[in-house]
Amino acid sequence: MELAKIAAAIGAALCVFGAAFGISKIGKSAMEAIARQPESAGNIRTSMIIVAALIEGVALFAVVVCFMAL
Repeated sequence: MELAKIAAAIGAALCVFGAAFGISKIGKSAMEAIARQPESAGNIRTSMIIVAALIEGVALFAVVVCFMAL
């Protein structure tokens, strides 16, 4: 039973780290794109927010599944 708790905690941590890495890559790419074409900053920002929200949703779902495994 202890091993299951440790595995769920490690799984939740991996989900959070993966989501943080994905969102940081999106932010980095969006900033580079805005620097190259400042006139399309609004469209890039909107796309970045939508994709970041989708990643957050998947990460939250994964964390919930990890904690339900307990």
